[in-house]
Amino acid sequence: MTLALLPLLQQFVLLLAALVMFLSFVLLAQARLISAIHSFAWQGALVAAVTLTVAVAGETHHLYFSAILTLALKALLIPWMLHRLTRRLGLERHTEDLHWPTLAIMAAVVLVIFSYWLVTPMVAQGLAFTRNIIAVSLAVVLIGLLMMVVRQQAVAQVLGFMSMENGLFLAAVSATAGMPLVVELGVAFDVLVAMVLFGVFFFQIRESIDSLDVDRLNRLTETADPVGANPFATTDEVSQ
Repeated sequence: MTLALLPLLQQFVLLLAALVMFLSFVLLAQARLISAIHSFAWQGALVAAVTLTVAVAGETHHLYFSAILTLALKALLIPWMLHRLTRRLGLERHTEDLHWPTLAIMAAVVLVIFSYWLVTPMVAQGLAFTRNIIAVSLAVVLIGLLMMVVRQQAVAQVLGFMSMENGLFLAAVSATAGMPLVVELGVAFDVLVAMVLFGVFFFQIRESIDSLDVDRLNRLTETADPVGANPFATTDEVSQ
């Protein structure tokens, strides 16, 4: 079955999924941290729209609650928490340019092609919708993982992690017509707890090395001084 022969609602879901993947590219290339948070909020809103569309198409009533929960959590609450963290950490104007932006975007394109190559032989040819939605979801997950690798700022890496979760949720909702409500509530609770823990982790890093650039952690060393030693002192500080 070709995409043109799919029901209208399934085509709309694929369009929304493609926009979710596009926002993964935006997150990867975005230099300003605040703009990246806004992009993540839009991605969460699109995932909520996908959930709502699947609920309408399959007449799955508990997915209406899932759509509202996803919108509240991923498009409103978590972006608000990240905004609040960036203000408290003084990162409102923070920018981080990729060292090799063209190479990073090309790598993301390769990951999309790899996702389709991996999924195509695994899903029957007649299941065009399932094959495409799983490929797009896998691409979103892999691009989020790439963002965690190429970014050096801790908050940007958390955005990559949350984008990966969006990809997993997109596949679970679209390809299976919705998970059981108790599973979705558990996932939402886990994401919220993870966000709180990330916030605590940010402040611990900031207090220890006065920066959220995780690349600096690679240059840290422990000192052998048992009294008043700073376990996070850099190599230059220890030598002095």
